[in-house]
Amino acid sequence: MSQFIKIYEDKPSEAAIKKVVDVLKSGGLVIYPTDTVYGLGCDITNSKALERIAKIKGIKLEKANFSFVCHDLSNLSDYVKQIDTSTFKILKRALPGPYTFILPGNNSLPKEFKKKTTVGIRVPDNNIAREIVRVLGNPIVSSSIHDDDEVLEYATDPELIFEKWQNLVDVVIDGGYGDNTPSTIIDLSGYEPVVVREGKGDPDIF
Repeated sequence: MSQFIKIYEDKPSEAAIKKVVDVLKSGGLVIYPTDTVYGLGCDITNSKALERIAKIKGIKLEKANFSFVCHDLSNLSDYVKQIDTSTFKILKRALPGPYTFILPGNNSLPKEFKKKTTVGIRVPDNNIAREIVRVLGNPIVSSSIHDDDEVLEYATDPELIFEKWQNLVDVVIDGGYGDNTPSTIIDLSGYEPVVVREGKGDPDIF
């Protein structure tokens, strides 16, 4: 049975964050708030958890385009090739914020993503998400929660999310109502920045 945990974004409870991190460390799946839509996440280092997310999403793990949610830019060098100054300036200006940046991956990517040449990096402007990653000590792999509703593409009410997902995940965090607009995706892996999807973040950030 899944846990439903209330956490306040302005002052996340250390005990509640630790409870979530313990679940992640043991291979659990967590639904958590971001600065855009609610996300489904797991510990990037846990193969079984990664497989579970891929199965839920109905895709092969090696083909999945999951984002890596980081606490700040200090995690970048773990998974991303060295980037130039102009790229770093864009990241510095935009993050934390409602963006996913596609960057060239390096050889340290988890084995499940070794065939990938790029990786999507997120540093959400949300204290709950960032605290979880900080206490965990490494990024979480993340995918957005979609709704079956024809009007709303993304689920925003944590109680309804819990109702729908409680048998599939281990924790649903109630961090208040989520947004219904996803992150803006910008590809910085080539010579010029390319806006892949316009979302909540201003696409003219560069």
